[in-house]
Amino acid sequence: MPLAQSLSEVPILGRVYTTVISGYSLPVYLAWLAVPLTAFVLARTRFGLRLWAVGESPEAVAAAGLSVARLRLGALAVNGALCGLAGVCLSMAQGNGFLRDMSAGRGYLALAALIFGKWRPWLVLGACLLFAAADAVQVRLQGAILPGIGTVPVQLIQALPYLITVAILAGFVGTARPPRALGKPYLPAG
Repeated sequence: MPLAQSLSEVPILGRVYTTVISGYSLPVYLAWLAVPLTAFVLARTRFGLRLWAVGESPEAVAAAGLSVARLRLGALAVNGALCGLAGVCLSMAQGNGFLRDMSAGRGYLALAALIFGKWRPWLVLGACLLFAAADAVQVRLQGAILPGIGTVPVQLIQALPYLITVAILAGFVGTARPPRALGKPYLPAG
């Protein structure tokens, strides 16, 4: 990372820069930028508002003279680009290559984060950070001896992010209402 060596000597800023900011790959920084960009696009742009409308009532969008298929296809293209970026990060930055089953159920965690975040970008980011913290804790706890418990089986520790996900979705989400037209094909009348 640029300036990491020279800024490491600065008392507080240098330590924050070298331990928190520096050392990540480009897809990580792009992911951090994707959240405010997505929130802005969905809330403040014509495309985003139309996309919300397509998710709730495609009939109303079609009645307004807009192409439901074109809007859905545009959203799918953006989704594909973001998923491709996530795949690049997972295969190149995390594992240095592609392996079978390398996602290890993270897609289900992402879906759970979407439900837990109630389809709002900032809330989904918070849910993703919570699940990532659980994943980081499970890596740290493997092989550790916990006071009063002893050595916890590795399999139980590895299941920690998924157990937290199930507990959160079962007890804390409340009513997370997806868009009404989610997963429903739109067939124009006529």
